[in-house]
Amino acid sequence: MNVIVFASRKGGSGKSTLAAHLAAQIKASKSCLLIDADPQGSLTLWHKLRGTNEPPIKTAVNSVSGIVAAARREGVEWVLIDTPPTVSAVVEDAIKNATMVIIPARPGVFDVNAVQETIQTCRAARKPYAVVLNGAPARRDEAESPIVTIAREALAKFKAPVWGGQITNRADLLMALGQGEGVREYYAEGRAAAEIARLWAAIERSVKAIRGTVSSNGTMHKQAA
Repeated sequence: MNVIVFASRKGGSGKSTLAAHLAAQIKASKSCLLIDADPQGSLTLWHKLRGTNEPPIKTAVNSVSGIVAAARREGVEWVLIDTPPTVSAVVEDAIKNATMVIIPARPGVFDVNAVQETIQTCRAARKPYAVVLNGAPARRDEAESPIVTIAREALAKFKAPVWGGQITNRADLLMALGQGEGVREYYAEGRAAAEIARLWAAIERSVKAIRGTVSSNGTMHKQAA
């Protein structure tokens, strides 16, 4: 079983958004469980808007370990955990259970600076992690926005692994969430869906590298970097 934890001290970084869209992407072909450990309940709201129990969701307050253990016994392939933007027992417990931690960050000075604490928590727990630039300005003529480049340079100073792609600030992402859908379900041919699909492919390849089933070349994680 693979456990992907979305963690960041910065509120509004996109943890719930990425978890929802990736869950919709994964559930099309693999068994998936969502765990909403954020008291704000954004992921739970999205799940209610779906009007189905696909993928299923559980809520957690102080610990996710029991839910993760039950999912493992039930043969769930992927568990996605959304966490609050705090330093708390549930965040530490989620990271302890993680196969890989995804740290979303918008390309701004406050957001990039805020990832440091989460990176340190991952390193202390010796858990693979990667920063994903989210809510980024659109690329122009195949070139990324200067602010994205600056964000990558700043993250490089932390020696943090960063996904080579980006999740662009697109209306499809928000429109899909408002209808209880993932962007793949909302408009599969759109650019937003393509970016989520690329992120999922990168996560899947990174997890295989963590498991030792493929070469780590080109993956976005780094063990206790």
